[in-house]
Amino acid sequence: MDFALPADLSAYLDELDAFIEREISPLEAENDNIRFFDHRREDARTDWDRGGLPNHEWELLLREARRRADAAGHYRFPYPKEYGGKDGSNLAMAVIRAHLATRGLGLHKDLQNEHSIVGNNVGLLLMLHYGSEEQKADWIDDLLNGRKFFAFGITEPDHGSDATHMETNAVRDGDEWVINGEKTWNTGIHVATYDMIMARTSGEAGDGRGITAFLVPTDSPGFKVEEYLWTFNMPTDHAHISMTNVRVPDSAIFGGEGRGLQVVQHFFNENRIRQAASSLGAAPFCINQSVEYAKVRAPFGKPLATNQAIQFPLVELETRAEMLRALIHKTAWRMDTEGVFAASREVSMCNYWANRLCCDAADQAMQVHGGLGYSRHKPFEHIYRHHRRYRITEGSDEIQMRRIAGYMFGFMKQRAPKGVSE
Repeated sequence: MDFALPADLSAYLDELDAFIEREISPLEAENDNIRFFDHRREDARTDWDRGGLPNHEWELLLREARRRADAAGHYRFPYPKEYGGKDGSNLAMAVIRAHLATRGLGLHKDLQNEHSIVGNNVGLLLMLHYGSEEQKADWIDDLLNGRKFFAFGITEPDHGSDATHMETNAVRDGDEWVINGEKTWNTGIHVATYDMIMARTSGEAGDGRGITAFLVPTDSPGFKVEEYLWTFNMPTDHAHISMTNVRVPDSAIFGGEGRGLQVVQHFFNENRIRQAASSLGAAPFCINQSVEYAKVRAPFGKPLATNQAIQFPLVELETRAEMLRALIHKTAWRMDTEGVFAASREVSMCNYWANRLCCDAADQAMQVHGGLGYSRHKPFEHIYRHHRRYRITEGSDEIQMRRIAGYMFGFMKQRAPKGVSE
């Protein structure tokens, strides 16, 4: 067994680091852009006069970083070569996301909104996998160049983890579908041109089949943003939307009638392993910062590093990180070699355990740093607040554990998750 990273991937990490130092770090330092990353970050990023939405200057800065990354050939790394990418694998993406997060907060990768100089455009990957030929022709170039974007309308006010019990429904009317319902936590709807709405078109509550994905224009009559939900980590772009007799053509169906849950599960598996990798990167950042601080901070005349009460919690976190790294790499490799649903059990293990690890590491970093760690002059509170979100989104800790238990105890007979036809 060879646990070494491929030589070309290791070389690519060095290439990314050089690009960051050459292009991204200077941009971060220009025009007081550092305000988006230092103790002012939450206030600087948030347009309080627009309901807590992301500040326009903040979003323009992110766009410029992505433009530079794209021009340098990095942003499209995971995309197929025919679309300007490098056919980046799940393993490579896991390694890269962890590596970038280990560098700490910065314009190279911002945890709060999934911004990265190496794109994580799961929407494009879904379009390539599930889109009709007509949809691909209409969407791919615009998705690649950031001219079009779709949000995901899955969760509802009364249905989160129990998504198959959704109340949003779509009824056929001639060549059209009429959609009624509500969705929450619709991220990015303030800039999205479309919303991928999951609606029940047949079957009963709880059925895996009968849920259909629709690409719904956000300017459709009857489509309304009710509010933006303020969160633990601001700014917010998480909308609560309603649909009243929203009409879309039959061509708006994405992935096939009644097969929307497969699209959702594919999205979840791709995002969960990448979330886990980001947590795996942010956790060692917190650990390493704590170790270095403990070496120089000397209360009562001796360094904190000599105190086992400081050493042992960090040792435990470091050990968990090393074990998790092996599991994440193995799981991502299996997704590449056996298919995106082949290691669904392990994806859930990686996701809930990595997100817990990161929250624990950020919390311990605050404790080691004392009052300074609690302040916003260190990034730990920001890291904690963001990764605490990951323990709920894309499936809560409890959902991940329930999924694992399903495989362990035989409640899930099929290899793939509910609603998926392998």
